[in-house]
Order: sequence, then structure tokens, then C-alpha cells
Amino acid sequence: MSELKLLALDEDDLKIVSAHMQDSVFKPADIDWSPKRGQFSLVVNRFVWEAVDRGSKGFERRRAALAFKRVNAVRTLGIDRRAGEAVYALLAIRFDKRGDGPDGTVELTLAAGAAISLDVECIEAQLADTGGAWGTENRPQHD
Repeated sequence: MSELKLLALDEDDLKIVSAHMQDSVFKPADIDWSPKRGQFSLVVNRFVWEAVDRGSKGFERRRAALAFKRVNAVRTLGIDRRAGEAVYALLAIRFDKRGDGPDGTVELTLAAGAAISLDVECIEAQLADTGGAWGTENRPQHD
């Protein structure tokens, strides 16, 4: 299977990225925010949803990077950066437009009520698989 590479420049694109990022897991050390460059990035173990219906035995995860550019501010809720071994699960990514312009807030909704909010000038996100795949027998389940 080829590596996934996606670019999001509007809300519809971001919905596709969100679907591919659903149930990704990461640790606090996988979060990077560079105010000087205006870039936020997150390295995750992504559940490969696009391979689920292919009839293969088992499931897989891949290492992936998600980067947002044109970020003015980052806020977190329920994330302890000092808890190095804590694991967070990403549930969804959505955009809340501010007024008529392209600026707004990108919300990364995490399990257990945690969240990451990015104030952005506009939507400019990239998702790319960065490493090989490995098998897992566990498929994420939601109520």
C-alpha cells in the first residue's frame, strides 16, 4: 500500500484529513509548536482506516505527521506535557470560521474531553505517512 499524502486548504479538505486521522494516538512529546514559524505539528500512530475494507486479515497503523501552517496561537485542554508516557487519542478535527474571512479556529478533539485549539489565518494543513506500517489486531470501537 502506498503512503498517504494529503493537503487541506478548506473545510471540505479538512474533513477528509479528519477522517484519516480518526483514532490516531500520540504522546505529549509528539506535539511541536513553533510560534516563530507559525507552525504546529503532531506526529501520530495513525490507524489505517482506508485499508479496513480490503479484506485483509488484521488491521494496521502507520507513523504519520500532521502539520498546520499560518498558526497564530495554540491552546490545550486536558493535556499534561509533563506526563511523557500518557497517550492521547484524536477523535476529530473541525474548523470554526471567524466572521467572513478565512481565519478561525481548528479544533482537534481528543478522547477523555481533551482538546487542542489552533487559531489560524486560514486552513493550510498537510498529512503524510512517514514510516512503514505495522499490524494490529485492535480496531478502534466507538459507542
